[in-house]
Amino acid sequence: MTRLLIVEDDPDLALALRVLLTRRGYEVSLAADGREGLRLLFAERPALMLLDLLLPALDGWEVLDRTRDMSDLPVLVLSGLGAVDDRVRALRSGADDFLVKPFAHPELLARIEALLRRAGPRQWAGEAVEEDLRLVPERRAALWQGGEIRLSDIEYRLLRLLVRNRGRVVTTEQLLDQVWDDTTAIGRDRVKFAVLRLRRKLRTAGGPSARDPLEAVRGLGYRYESADRPAARSPGAAAHGTGGG
Repeated sequence: MTRLLIVEDDPDLALALRVLLTRRGYEVSLAADGREGLRLLFAERPALMLLDLLLPALDGWEVLDRTRDMSDLPVLVLSGLGAVDDRVRALRSGADDFLVKPFAHPELLARIEALLRRAGPRQWAGEAVEEDLRLVPERRAALWQGGEIRLSDIEYRLLRLLVRNRGRVVTTEQLLDQVWDDTTAIGRDRVKFAVLRLRRKLRTAGGPSARDPLEAVRGLGYRYESADRPAARSPGAAAHGTGGG
């Protein structure tokens, strides 16, 4: 049976949604605040989350951001914030759909069905990305070739984005936009030095014989290469991380 998670602090609405969705054959878990929502998300790994934005303890924006650290499961935002800016922000932050309260039950059911129909196999960051690497979102850490690396928030987001696009070049501009929320050229050196720090931590954790999965592509950006696809790089550029800067 398909499990849904509802993160909603209005008890009457949460109960109504639970009754509606249970009658349609779904298993439903309820959370009344953001912290409980994240706990149930990680413990139960539902197929889809219905998320309010104005939540106690931890608001829906933070829940959405942390959810995207852990999983690509479908997220349907249900909110009384109906302004265009709020809808755009939610979609850019990783929501898959947005429904403004109050809403009609048939429309809600149709949107849930559409999201589940389009969703592929879900990936969770706590699972192994490949044999050598596992991301640990709850600790902002990574396990690399048997060694644990403690990462800053920026380093974690940088590694997560590169890993999600492994085998493909992520441009410096994309990294600035999605990791630092900064699209100005003045911030380009941030990327180069952050990659250097991340590379040093990987080398320390894996030892001197460990492979370097971070490839600098001169003039474009950076790429994470999986173990089964050795990176073709120029020795100087990759070693010093100058290619993407």
